[in-house]
Amino acid sequence: MSETVIKLENLTKKFGNFTAVNSINLEVKRGETIGLVGPNGAGKTTTIKMIAKILRPNAGKILIRTNDSELKDLARVSSTVSQIGFLIDIPNFYNMTGYQLLKYFAKIQRYPKDKLENRIDELLELFKLSDWKHERVRNYSKGMTQKLGIIQAILHDPDIIILDEPQTGLDPLARIEIRKYIRKLSKLGKTIFVASHMLYEIAEICDKIALINYGKIIGFDTVDNLALTLKTSEINCVLLNPLPSEKRAPLLIRMVDRLNPYLDQNLDPNTAEIPIVYNIEHQGLKFYFDGKKESKGEILKILVKEFESDFTILSFIQPRTTQLERVYSQMVTDNTPEGTIKLTGDDS
Repeated sequence: MSETVIKLENLTKKFGNFTAVNSINLEVKRGETIGLVGPNGAGKTTTIKMIAKILRPNAGKILIRTNDSELKDLARVSSTVSQIGFLIDIPNFYNMTGYQLLKYFAKIQRYPKDKLENRIDELLELFKLSDWKHERVRNYSKGMTQKLGIIQAILHDPDIIILDEPQTGLDPLARIEIRKYIRKLSKLGKTIFVASHMLYEIAEICDKIALINYGKIIGFDTVDNLALTLKTSEINCVLLNPLPSEKRAPLLIRMVDRLNPYLDQNLDPNTAEIPIVYNIEHQGLKFYFDGKKESKGEILKILVKEFESDFTILSFIQPRTTQLERVYSQMVTDNTPEGTIKLTGDDS
């Protein structure tokens, strides 16, 4: 087992009578990438700001593994500035040039002077900001400012990296590059916290997901393990050609009858009337099944062998993003106190 590098013990933060973070417990191993997911106001940013020592908890502890390999109370550790990198959502910087700003942060973070110039140039090149090195930050776009914020978080090569909404303001290509870089950092053994509203980004890069709602951790595990809590599981099957309208109904009935042992026998009628649905727009089939790996294999085997004359399968997947969306929606709804408005994934 990898060693624990961050441990939250009954961590609590209140603002007056409002409890933003309610006695949460979380343990993070070295090299893990953890996604923190929850609705607006759930406590994500408050939790991150306490780890960043921007806010002080009212109760509980944050334990961190320092350079001498012992877990210590963060409140009593003064040397973490060079060990942790932070990006707080929507960063605001002094109106310096990009280069001046990064040099300022490197000094605070005690980065070696003899390596600084190469390190700044390397990261500016990586994030395509080299041409803006000597431009004042007020002339940067929102996306460029966000990139600069990510650079300052990783500039000093920290062991622990905490990113609050790192994809904010970035175009699709930049988001892809950020995901690649986060994966690269993970392979180097960095421990990474990512708080994001973008469930696709979280599902793509994180080893584990921590779901937070009303200040409490309501789930913490891999996407696949969290998916085991789902009331139903699904498989998406894309077809080469659309199904003729006159053949759809009898074909669906035949598939339901043949695949019945592997389909969800207690499907919520609010989800679908029958456990196999044809999607005209995406030219594919959606199967609601019992979630077992063996069942998934049998369904594919039967479709290929016995329905070969009816359609050709292009892809057959149990999408991680869809799984996470449904886990998120189900667990947030199930853990919403009575008398409050229930949030879904769209409100995140």
